[in-house]
Amino acid sequence: MSDTTTPLELRISRMLPATPEEVFDAYTDAEKQKIWFSILDARPGIVEIDVDLRVGGTQIAIWGADPDNLFRETQTFLEIDRPHRLVTESTGSSPDGMTMTTRIEITFDVEGDGTRMTVVQTGFPIPEIRDFFVDEVWNGALARITAYLERHR
Repeated sequence: MSDTTTPLELRISRMLPATPEEVFDAYTDAEKQKIWFSILDARPGIVEIDVDLRVGGTQIAIWGADPDNLFRETQTFLEIDRPHRLVTESTGSSPDGMTMTTRIEITFDVEGDGTRMTVVQTGFPIPEIRDFFVDEVWNGALARITAYLERHR
């Protein structure tokens, strides 16, 4: 795993134990996401995901520990080149009412026996939020996707 950052951008990369097609599909398929989203949690909480995988389509994800503490993210698909590249605009909101819009570019490259998934996310308002996304959001998501792929290949 490697990650580098600039003040308003994050870049994180992880080797995953599957083909680019399998990784791309795990990341974009609503039913697969519902599994990996809470695969490492002792108590899954609420996870609702709807995906319209086409340029201009959206992915809407709602999740949280309980109905009073839900996060919501809407990603609009800007570019889709299955299984190589995905670009979205993401607007998220947290239970405290904070909202943020960023751009996410993901590449899926064959490397050895697996796939290197690289995420570049831009548009963070402050470095502390960017750092939270590196440490908690993306590292957590990539660990969950890895666990899913290891169990469902």
